[in-house]
Amino acid sequence: MNIRKFAVIAALGLCTAGSAWAKDYKVGQIEVDDLWVRASAPGQSNGAGYMDIDNDAKTADRLLSVSSDVAERVELHTVQTENGVSKMRQVEGGIALPADTEVKLSPGGYHVMFIKLKAPFAEGGTVPATLKFEKAGEVVVQFTVKPASHNPGMNHGSMNHGTMKH
Repeated sequence: MNIRKFAVIAALGLCTAGSAWAKDYKVGQIEVDDLWVRASAPGQSNGAGYMDIDNDAKTADRLLSVSSDVAERVELHTVQTENGVSKMRQVEGGIALPADTEVKLSPGGYHVMFIKLKAPFAEGGTVPATLKFEKAGEVVVQFTVKPASHNPGMNHGSMNHGTMKH
């Protein structure tokens, strides 16, 4: 095999591998990606799910609910701070998705709450769920189970530690 053919085959392999890692789901004009949960700690009975939802439509939509057989109940939640104390609250009526906007469900904000897990979330596994949107309809998705220590908010790559006082 000559070097040019090898390079083309290798490049195609990398493209295929990349698309296997980045799971995107689409229903109507709604695209959902980067779905994840943390692996369960021993004795943990609940879990939280996160994702990015991109509404490319010219009209607003709403994430009404999430269902899954992995837990007794699944609810949409947010975190609210009252008198300096953060409290988790169920979102009534779903999560608004304004037209042509991306909404992130992330730690410390909106999230999916899996209540009374039937089995722990195992690192490297997946969690099946169905998202129900008011206008776009339903889409079946898979959350990827990340390590229990996964914290995407702690990206220090762009911080200048040289100016920090120690």
